[in-house]
Amino acid sequence: METNVAEAKVSPNELLKAGCPTLAGTLAQTLADEQADHFSEEDAQFLKFHGCYQQDDRDVRKQGKKFIMMVRVRMPGGVLKPAQYVAMDRLASEYGNDTLRVTSRQGIQFHGVLKSGLARTIRGINEALLTTLAACGDVVRNVVTPPPVLHGLAGQQVLADARLLSQSLLPQTPAYHEIWLNGERLKLESEVAGDFVDPLYGKTYLPRKFKISFAIPPVNDVDIFAQCLGFIAIQEDGQVAGYNVVAGGGMGRSHGNQQTFPRLGDLIGYIPRGAVEAAARAVVGIHRDYGDRANRKHARLKYVLADRGVDWFRAELEQRLGFKLEAARPFVFTRQGDWYGWRQLADGTWVLGMFIETGRIRDTESRRLKTALRRVVEELGLEVHLTPANNLLLVGIQEGQRAEVTRILAEHGADPGRAVSAVRGASMACVALPTCGLALAEAERYLPNLMTEIEQALQETGLGGEEIIIRMTGCPNGCARPYMAEIALVGKAPGRYQLFVGGNAAGTRLNRVYKETVKEGEIIGELRALFERFRRERVAHERFGDWAARVLWLEAAA
Repeated sequence: METNVAEAKVSPNELLKAGCPTLAGTLAQTLADEQADHFSEEDAQFLKFHGCYQQDDRDVRKQGKKFIMMVRVRMPGGVLKPAQYVAMDRLASEYGNDTLRVTSRQGIQFHGVLKSGLARTIRGINEALLTTLAACGDVVRNVVTPPPVLHGLAGQQVLADARLLSQSLLPQTPAYHEIWLNGERLKLESEVAGDFVDPLYGKTYLPRKFKISFAIPPVNDVDIFAQCLGFIAIQEDGQVAGYNVVAGGGMGRSHGNQQTFPRLGDLIGYIPRGAVEAAARAVVGIHRDYGDRANRKHARLKYVLADRGVDWFRAELEQRLGFKLEAARPFVFTRQGDWYGWRQLADGTWVLGMFIETGRIRDTESRRLKTALRRVVEELGLEVHLTPANNLLLVGIQEGQRAEVTRILAEHGADPGRAVSAVRGASMACVALPTCGLALAEAERYLPNLMTEIEQALQETGLGGEEIIIRMTGCPNGCARPYMAEIALVGKAPGRYQLFVGGNAAGTRLNRVYKETVKEGEIIGELRALFERFRRERVAHERFGDWAARVLWLEAAA
């Protein structure tokens, strides 16, 4: 029962998709026009499906718009072979701003790509056997998993299922290949299209983006309840027997619009492992058929669940699957977060977990991280596994290579033995300014210095060494999953943030607004006062988020 856009009131994006179901637009013509430095507003919408956002450098807007592109790579589970990582490093230097950004969905983003280098960037990504197709847009985005190397056979099985879904849910448009990979001839929409209808998505794709993640208890490092669709692995004898299905989570909201809100996903039931593809396609179909196509702010799957209820959703899913779901099986999440440092695996090889502050891999005068990682990966043949918290693992290190890994990293100022504080290691930020067009305030550029002040405040209040999950975003859309954090700062305007408190370590509870507006210069004072109270009022081993939910939420309700 896909929505007929000719018969219902729909958003402008729906009309665009209906008018050009291959998503080709006039991208090929604009690419061929060497005088054009950017795409039209309509083509910028199609460009998202191809894995790109057209942006401009907001630091120089007073001198006029300098158009740049963000290019996102789709890689289920965040696993990169050595040659693939080296290729990404080279492309960032040749066509981007010489940095790599690890995303909160285990992808790689290139920033600062000019339109003149866009086709060569995407072609280079595909030559490395990766893709940008469906990394953005109204489709299923990159499928996220825990780092598989840390979970033995179960991790490999989950990765295999993530790759299965990634391929099964990929749009089938022929335009991507023709526009970006056919270097000799760029076909026009009329030549590519015919009567094309995507076999899964239809002519108008999904009402909005769709996010899928897998989790392996007891660690909820993917924030499974923040996903449109989640699969919680249930193990038997060290293998994945099946999955508990979670649906209807999502972070995005808009300031001042009470009809938008973050939402935790609902536990729907249990499926055997062999049904994971059918279940994913069925849930995507429900979003396609029942999602709101008139109001994009109300178009995520979470609003279908919120409006129609869990019982309706379960019945609809069972009808499409042709069988009843079992009751959800027992599981426990104890924490979020990444693991840093050295770990030896059962096969004798070593893994090195590295904290990548705000996910940005770059060279600075004191810390040439980008160069160091390229050398280690290239010279020693190591895999790189990206995490959902913007960090990475170096994988496949032989016993005899540990000293060399340490030497190369240390001589570039990236000594793996240098400890990161617990609170900094649990922090995340979205990209925000100057590239994101939605940002209202700073995030990535501001958080590192703020974390230094927070570390000092914790030390001075007798809480040195305390882990508190802190996340910052430049707007309320929630790309760094702020509403799951123990403390979150969400941008409202330049230098102004909403302050949220009360998420938990297991990632099973949303936080709540504590202060509607906090100015940049007031943040540390507000947090220091909360830290003082927390130290005095906490019960034994209580985390900050649990104290905030127990004490501050009750005070707000009084």
